[in-house]
Amino acid sequence: MTGNLHRRALFLAAAAAIATPAAAQGTWPGATVRIIVPFSPGGGTDVVGRLLAPKLAAHTGAAFVVENRPGAAATVGAALVAKAAPDGGMLLISAPEMSIHPSMRAKLPYEPLKDFACVSQLTSGQFVLAAHPSVPVRTVKQLIALAKAKPGVLNYGSSGPGGINHLSGELLQIMTGIRWTHVPFKGSGASVVGLMTGEIDFVFGSTASLVGPSKSGRVHAIAVTGPRRFAELPDVPTIAESGVPGFSVTGWYGLYAPAATPPAIVGRIHAEARRALFLPDVKEALAKTGNEPVGSSPSEFTAFLRAETGKWAKVIAEGRIPRVD
Repeated sequence: MTGNLHRRALFLAAAAAIATPAAAQGTWPGATVRIIVPFSPGGGTDVVGRLLAPKLAAHTGAAFVVENRPGAAATVGAALVAKAAPDGGMLLISAPEMSIHPSMRAKLPYEPLKDFACVSQLTSGQFVLAAHPSVPVRTVKQLIALAKAKPGVLNYGSSGPGGINHLSGELLQIMTGIRWTHVPFKGSGASVVGLMTGEIDFVFGSTASLVGPSKSGRVHAIAVTGPRRFAELPDVPTIAESGVPGFSVTGWYGLYAPAATPPAIVGRIHAEARRALFLPDVKEALAKTGNEPVGSSPSEFTAFLRAETGKWAKVIAEGRIPRVD
């Protein structure tokens, strides 16, 4: 009798072990899933969240609610998700700041690679290096030559210290040996306006904000920062093919869950997000913002985030960029 009971217990334990992933997967989503966007409404991260939310809701039957929680350079919203219950009920969509903040923020209330489960890199985009028409530069090689002839005279604008467009300029400086001056603005939109009015010489801006001004002649597109040319500006080369091999900076949005979220739930969230990203109307809407869907796996996204974190840590250290509180 004891032997039969023991065998039955072993059988039930084995069955439970087999069923656990499916059961855990079945617990997601609950009635409501909160998608935290750690920026104000209307920005790129917010747009991606509001594109995905209704698609996820329609396919799963749950309510997906986008909540904007801006503050402290996106750390307020991220910290909220890091401390949330690990059941998939609260997710985070954030931008490259997740890879920059560990080296740039003096008091970061979380560790991105420790306190979050990477679900998927949702999108990828790139930036345009543009000049004011009055600046006698039309190529990256001309920019490098002029900057070396007049160290520190040329300047470029950004959304502020530690932003990816600021660090793009630092990376170019490190890789080419030039010296130019960083001019921070209160937001990327303000820096593009500053370029068009002639307040600054150059800017690394989003494709969405600079394609129109470039085509109208209000700015001159010098190069794009990604690994390949941008379809809307086919005659504009990449920085890498313009004499700086290996240069690549991409903008991206990623999806995260709290660190202890079960792998089965993370896998289900990834599958649903990837399905939504590649719907024709979502792809079309993303293209209008200069982004394309990625939908990488959790392990791929983790490796990507780790690589980006190391890349920007090196730039910040070599550029001796001071940390901010």
